[in-house]
Amino acid sequence: MKLVEMDALSLSKEISNREISSYNAVKTYIDHLKTINPVLNCLVENRFEAAIEEARKADYTLTTEEPRGRLFGVPISVKECFHVENMTTTGGLSYRAGSREQKDAEVIRRLRAEGAIILGKTNTPALCFCQETDNKHYGRTNNPWDITRTAGGSSGGEGSLIAAGGAAVGIGADIGGSIRFPAHFNGVVGFKSGNRQVSQEGNFPYVDKPEQERMLGIGAMSKSVQDARLINQIIANEQPPNRSLSDFKIVYPLPHHRFPINRETYQLITSIRDTFDGELAEEQANPPFFNEAALMWQQMMSIDGGADMAKLMVDHDRASPFGEFMKEKFFRNSDVHPYLSWALIGARLFKPTQKQINQIHVALKRGDDILEDYLDDRILIMPVYHSPAPVHGQLYQELFSIRKTFLNYMPNVAYANVWGLPSLVVPVGMSRDGLPIGVQLVSRVGNEEALFQFGEQLEKRVGGYNRCTAHDEAVEQAEAELV
Repeated sequence: MKLVEMDALSLSKEISNREISSYNAVKTYIDHLKTINPVLNCLVENRFEAAIEEARKADYTLTTEEPRGRLFGVPISVKECFHVENMTTTGGLSYRAGSREQKDAEVIRRLRAEGAIILGKTNTPALCFCQETDNKHYGRTNNPWDITRTAGGSSGGEGSLIAAGGAAVGIGADIGGSIRFPAHFNGVVGFKSGNRQVSQEGNFPYVDKPEQERMLGIGAMSKSVQDARLINQIIANEQPPNRSLSDFKIVYPLPHHRFPINRETYQLITSIRDTFDGELAEEQANPPFFNEAALMWQQMMSIDGGADMAKLMVDHDRASPFGEFMKEKFFRNSDVHPYLSWALIGARLFKPTQKQINQIHVALKRGDDILEDYLDDRILIMPVYHSPAPVHGQLYQELFSIRKTFLNYMPNVAYANVWGLPSLVVPVGMSRDGLPIGVQLVSRVGNEEALFQFGEQLEKRVGGYNRCTAHDEAVEQAEAELV
C-alpha cells in the first residue's frame, strides 16, 4: 500500500513502531500535494516548513520516554473555517486575508495534543454558506474523479484532498450537508457529530443562533471508518456507550416521487439490504418528520434573514447582498461570490415570521422527544443526494433555485441537521461514469458507536474508500526517493 493511501490510525502505528519516520510521511504528503493541488485547488494555505520541523521533533521524541498521542506524527489537513495559530481564516473573503489567528480552535488544539501535524487549510465557499466550494479569494475546488464536477461543500476542499490522498485524515464542519455532500461526491468517509457534541470554539463563522447551533456538527473526513471513530473520540465532549450493532434495526428508505433518487444509488442501497438480509432486523420506512426536514432547515438557516452573515460579507457597515449580486452579475467586479450574495438574498426573502419561529420551536420540542425514542434502537440508511457529483454549478442551481427545488433534493441531508443527529457517510460504489456514490447512516446521539460498527461492515462487504490516482504522477517517484 502506498503511504498516501494509509489511514491515520495505520500510519500512526507505523510511525510509533519506527517502520516509517514522521519526516518521511510528512515529506511524501507535501510532495504529493504539490503535484495534485494545481489541478484540484483543494489546499489554500500551507505550513509545509513548520510541518517538516514538527515531524523532525516527532522522530526525535521516539528516542525518548515522552508519551505519544493517538495521532503521533501524522500529517492532517483542516477546513479553512477552523482557526490555526499563525494562519489566516478568511472565509473565502479577501478583506480577511491580512490577519493571522493567535490561537487554535478547540478541535485543532485537541488534534495537536494527540500529535497531529497540520499540513495546511482547505478551501470552502464564502462563509461556508453554499454546498459548492467556490469563492472570490481562493477560487473553485475541483472533484478529483472528474474536474468538470463539483467537490461539494462547504468542506469541499477537504473532500477533494482526502479523495486524492493529500493527507492521512482531515476535519470538517456540517450545518447543511457540508461534510456529507463532499464525502459522497468525492468518495471518502465523513462523519457529522450530533447536537452540541463537539465544541465550535474557534470556528468561523461562529454559529450563535440556538436553532442553527443544534444543526452544526464537526467531524472527520477520512479514508476509513476507524479514523472517523478515532477523530470523534478525540474531539467529542462525551464518549458514547458501546452498544452492539445487533441491538439495532436497520431502516431502509421508501421511494417517493417527491424525493428523487437515481437508479444507481437506489440499486446500491438495495444491494446493501440484500447483503445483510437475515443478519440484522430491518424495516422499510421514511422516518418521522422526514417530509418536513427541508423546509424546516431552510427556515432555521434563515432565522435572522441572513443579517449576521451579511455583516461578515464585507468590511464596511453598508452590506447589501442584492447590491453585491447585481454588481457581480452586470459588472463582474464584486468581491463577494454570487453564491453567497444570492443565498443571503434568499435568506432575507424567506425569513420566517415570529409565528413561524414559534411553530418551529414547538415542532423541534415534539420531534426531539419522539425521535429520542424512535431512534433508540434504529439506524437509518439514507442517500446523501439524488445523484453522484453534478457538474460545477448544477448543485447550486438545484438547492438555491427560486422555484424551491431544495424541497425535493435536501430532505435526506437536512434531516440529520434539523434533528441534531450524528450521521456517517460511507462510500459504497461507483457510477457507470466512474463517480463515487455514498450512503449515510443516521441515528440519535449516543448511538455513534453502532453507526461506526455498521459503517465498518459496509467497508468490508460493500465498498469503502478507494483513492483517486488520476493526478499523482509524481507519487511513486517521491516515495522511491525517500526509501
